[in-house]
Amino acid sequence: MPKPSVAPAATGITSILNESRVFKPSKDFAERAHIKSLAAYKKLYAESIKDPEKFWGRLANQELVWFTPFKKVLQWKEPVAKWFVGGRTNVAVNCLDRWLDTPIANKAALIWEGEPASDGRPGEERILTYKQLHREVCRFANVLKRHGVGKGDRVLIYLPLVPEAAIAMLACARIGAVHSVVFGGFSAQSVADRIADCGAKLVVTADGGYRRGAIVQLKKNVDDALNLRDAQGKALAASATAVIVLRRCYNDIHMQEGRDFWWHRELEYVTADCPPAKLESEAPLFILYTSGSTGKPKGIFHTTAGYLLGTKLTSRYVFDLKPEDVYWCTADVGWVTGHSYLVYGPLANGATSLMYEGAPNWPEPDRFWRIVEKFGVTILYTAPTAIRAFMKWGDEWPKKHNLRSLRLLGSVGEPINPEAWMWYHEVIGGGRCPIVDTWWQTETGAIMISPLPGVTPLKPGSATLPFFGIQPEVVDEQGVEVPRNAGGKLIIRKPWPSMLRGVWGDPERFKQTYWTEVPHTYFTGDGCRQDQDGYFWIVGRIDDVLNVAGHRIGTAEVESALVSHPSVAEAAVVGRPDELKGQALVAFVTLKSGIHAKPELRDELRQHVAKEIGPVAKPDDIRFAEGLPKTRSGKIMRRLLKQVAAGVEVKGDTTTLEDFNVLTRLAQASE
Repeated sequence: MPKPSVAPAATGITSILNESRVFKPSKDFAERAHIKSLAAYKKLYAESIKDPEKFWGRLANQELVWFTPFKKVLQWKEPVAKWFVGGRTNVAVNCLDRWLDTPIANKAALIWEGEPASDGRPGEERILTYKQLHREVCRFANVLKRHGVGKGDRVLIYLPLVPEAAIAMLACARIGAVHSVVFGGFSAQSVADRIADCGAKLVVTADGGYRRGAIVQLKKNVDDALNLRDAQGKALAASATAVIVLRRCYNDIHMQEGRDFWWHRELEYVTADCPPAKLESEAPLFILYTSGSTGKPKGIFHTTAGYLLGTKLTSRYVFDLKPEDVYWCTADVGWVTGHSYLVYGPLANGATSLMYEGAPNWPEPDRFWRIVEKFGVTILYTAPTAIRAFMKWGDEWPKKHNLRSLRLLGSVGEPINPEAWMWYHEVIGGGRCPIVDTWWQTETGAIMISPLPGVTPLKPGSATLPFFGIQPEVVDEQGVEVPRNAGGKLIIRKPWPSMLRGVWGDPERFKQTYWTEVPHTYFTGDGCRQDQDGYFWIVGRIDDVLNVAGHRIGTAEVESALVSHPSVAEAAVVGRPDELKGQALVAFVTLKSGIHAKPELRDELRQHVAKEIGPVAKPDDIRFAEGLPKTRSGKIMRRLLKQVAAGVEVKGDTTTLEDFNVLTRLAQASE
């Protein structure tokens, strides 16, 4: 790893990582790309910033199907934006109906691979063409209508990663119902809390789902959720009066007469004729809950036209989507990545989107690479945490398979450290695939900062440059832009079409969380620096910026240095109170397979960080861990690690935690 420089602490966040490797786009890729040069990108970007309303208005007319044309591009009354005011459209029409009279009608819309059986039998496989998917969406939309669901009603979807999850989402969109997808690993309490918060009228679930050979009891969790009571004895989820149940695992479940209905039987009562609702551009499309430090999840909601335009354009240009691509976003639909880049974005482009139900290491650690080879996947979009897990399991697993079909790789969810980037590039991409390292959030709806393949010179670990119409800045505590190579807060100056429209039922929380840190500006919550070329480097959440002996250090950069050591698979760095320094750096480290946690390795790692980025960043304490506490989408929960490091009781919202045992083991090891 190249020697980094340390920027002055006075500018805000001390920038300690300076990656100097640059990978220029290949001429061959550029010639075939939708956008073919950096000059072309800069011209379009300048236009989008100079006159955003003209830019977005033109694209909305070109890209979306409208029942009624919009009269005004943007109505902005801080902090609420309304885009394409007066227009009427429908997301399901834009994703499905528009392709019915074209050759795309008979193309695969969804390829689905089920989890392999525990006895070694291969997983199920299903392929739905656009015409078939349209039919199934219309049929299920009529099932929803039959149960009294209409425009504006909320539907909670709690399913495994099967095609019916996308069908249910699109069926809601077709009739104007608002869907809220809850990841199938969440508990009954989480389901009840979300039903209560959004007032869901109906729940869509399955008898069960498969995870590493075991059955996840989804229907039982829903039953338990509907039976939960508050302190006064009132049902928490009283608004939900019907449950539609998909038969997936054929496990024994309880079906309550008059409330619970089988999906397959309900289809017998309906036709495939369901005219789409003509919805206002700002009609709510979905609510997605993100974990909050207070213990109460935030219901982020997005609306129709602006969200779809953002996901459609970013899907096409960031992934350079082509008609012949087999595109695989590995995220579950329970997360925003699954909404935007497994379902809505790809389908709005007429692309083929792959879904896989199971875990990446079940039954063996080459599961992903088997799927890439089997289906000839051309674009792979996954998370840095998965990439680091693949590194830990060893190169021999991907090397068993022919990955030559891949032409583009993507990264999402958190900053990717340079060593993981290089491994992804060399071992998975064979040194030939561009990597689009995307920065965005549940709140932004669509990708905000990312390379464009064939256009942007790549720097391992940098999200590079903003997408069209996005105006990010790095600012200090007063909201003033900081000099290049200095760290600060990442903000967005101007509204954009796919932005969140609020926190469901709590406009004050929306305003306080996102619009007060820097007045008149959207605050991302992330620390960042911009280098001399204008590239953006995300250094982690502002909550994860530590004050160490007068320096404000982003934990992501220290983690990158640790992972660059050949023994380390993954690292998480947090702070604990220190009388002398203000905060001391505590590193939780997971080692690669076959490496043992010896006392001398602690010193070696501390010296490695000092050598890589300077003594200021040397961890005071290194703790070896079998695993790190992560959300079910793969993000490390540093908030919980801070409490473990400080030796205090773990508190706050833990509903998104994947494995509670990891936290227990860490706490016991610290005692």
